[in-house]
Amino acid sequence: MVSPTNAFNFTPLLASCAVGTLEFRCAVEPVRRFSPQVACYQAWCDTIDFKQKTLKCMPATAPLEFEGSASAPLAGTKETSYPPGTGNAFNLRYDKLVIAVGAYSQTFNVPGVKEHAHFLKDVRDARAIRTRIIDCFEQANQPVLSDIQRRNLLNFCIVGGGPTGVEFSAELHDLLHAEIERHYPSLARMAKITLYDVAPNILGSFDKSLGVYAENKFRRDGISIKTRHHVERVEKDRMFVKEQGEVPFGLLVWSTGLAPNPLIQSIDSLEKHDKTQSLFTDQNLNVITKEGHADPDVWAIGDAANIKGQLHPATAQVANQKGKYLAQKLNKIVKDQEHTKPFEFQNQGSLAYLGDWKAIYDRSSADTVKTKETGRVAWLLWRSAYFTMTLSIRNKILVPTYWFLNWIFGRDLTRF
Repeated sequence: MVSPTNAFNFTPLLASCAVGTLEFRCAVEPVRRFSPQVACYQAWCDTIDFKQKTLKCMPATAPLEFEGSASAPLAGTKETSYPPGTGNAFNLRYDKLVIAVGAYSQTFNVPGVKEHAHFLKDVRDARAIRTRIIDCFEQANQPVLSDIQRRNLLNFCIVGGGPTGVEFSAELHDLLHAEIERHYPSLARMAKITLYDVAPNILGSFDKSLGVYAENKFRRDGISIKTRHHVERVEKDRMFVKEQGEVPFGLLVWSTGLAPNPLIQSIDSLEKHDKTQSLFTDQNLNVITKEGHADPDVWAIGDAANIKGQLHPATAQVANQKGKYLAQKLNKIVKDQEHTKPFEFQNQGSLAYLGDWKAIYDRSSADTVKTKETGRVAWLLWRSAYFTMTLSIRNKILVPTYWFLNWIFGRDLTRF
């Protein structure tokens, strides 16, 4: 296994971690705990040679003092081994390969986004956002600032009206109207949340009536929704919106979809989706070459791949089902058993938290039972679903424990 991190991020809980509803460890699972028999390398895969069946990898650990002094290959192994963190590239050979590198945050090449905005893709992003929120209030609390400067610092902007942007807005609203109102009463009145999107409505992937429900609830809660707005550029502490002009902010969270991983961009021998640049696979999840043939030794799953002729949403639900399907297939291959059953996506519905213990649940596009829920019932579905989806027994205990502790004692506003 080659990955630049040694932990798995449970992305549906990142918004809760970013405001202190949950602690960061609730949203991560160590990779080695679930696969102790697997050789794991914390490294980036830079290139794939499909003809020679080799990967060129670069360590993702910090360089050491003796960088450049490579060790000899280990006897009896397929790979060349170097001291960890030396910065020297190494090669790995493969018999079977699974490409599951995911995708990056889409910036649409808007200047300044990468430098001045926060993303919400992993637990490090959640930690940075949480720290910045507390910083904004501590800075605004200084007696030397004017009310205009305070309002600018406490203007929280979220760009992207999909589930991630909506759920973070909701979690931030809960924080402002609970702990912040209690501990910073004079500043809480100045805080403002604004949600921007280029589309005419937020939550475009949900049933239209549920999107309207979410918009109405946000407006009642004082969250400003600005659809059909285009961000032209971002600078330190301010952004420029085509329809609005200059907008100062204390925190900008950018969540506008997915951009292709550089590794996927570097592959030119496989068929790709014209718009998303994700790899095309057949119904058995094997990648398809430019000649139109499926490669029997290479599979692709997650946000990095799409089944040709089918349009599945880029969600954790799809990636999870593909991962389970491929695990079954590989186990049968190892035992020399035939596994020709194609992958079938079972739509279990979509959930989005809206704040104040309310949510929406959309199963209107499912193949079997079609339904949709709003309010407290959907919130109970939201919490029970993500509680059961956590991988380890430890997190199945930690997540409800922190929910209960924060309900009793409130969120921790410590900055460290």
